[in-house]
Amino acid sequence: LIAMSELLETNHSKHAHLQIKIAISGAAETSHLTSEDLKICEEIGREVVRHGAVLISGATTGVPIWVAKGAKLQGGVSVGLSPASGEREHVELYKLPLEYMDFIIYTGFGYVGRDILLTRTSDAVIIGPGRIGTIHEFTVAFEDKKQIGILTGQWDTEDIIKEIIEKSHRKDYNRKIVYDSNPKILVEKLIAFVEQDKTEVLKNASIREFDANSLSKHDGF
Repeated sequence: LIAMSELLETNHSKHAHLQIKIAISGAAETSHLTSEDLKICEEIGREVVRHGAVLISGATTGVPIWVAKGAKLQGGVSVGLSPASGEREHVELYKLPLEYMDFIIYTGFGYVGRDILLTRTSDAVIIGPGRIGTIHEFTVAFEDKKQIGILTGQWDTEDIIKEIIEKSHRKDYNRKIVYDSNPKILVEKLIAFVEQDKTEVLKNASIREFDANSLSKHDGF
């Protein structure tokens, strides 16, 4: 089996968009978390970058800004998806940060609509400590059969998610969910699943490769 890294290396100019993108979901309000919990979230952001992936966050305070900070301090790319329709609304109405993100996509869809774009923009989703918004992002990713990593810890998010799965009548989805309290191990497990999927996508794409000459034959080129 050809490794995804080999396929990307040989097809970089055509398939750079297939670089792995990992979304991190977690609470914007973190008074229930300790400083050590937040450091673990920062480490998740670092691990995403160490594995060569792009970090996607909800561009909010709390867990999202901590993971974005970790990604940028590690020298990686951090993208935020905001519920706001523009920078002014993002800052003044939603009271959200601009730090630690290379660019922010202003969805204008509020938190609920933003959540769908957040998960669908990404190849996999990591669920950190969170509340109702995080649970919503989990359920969207879960129903879309995304690869999901659950960061376990002293918070109760994991227990809520396990109950949802137990009562969801979707037990066939469980193979796409991994759990771990160690950021490094969790990201490694998730990346392995995503690489397997992307290798298959690249192999299928190679069957119908385009070149500059074939593209120029179409209107508009």
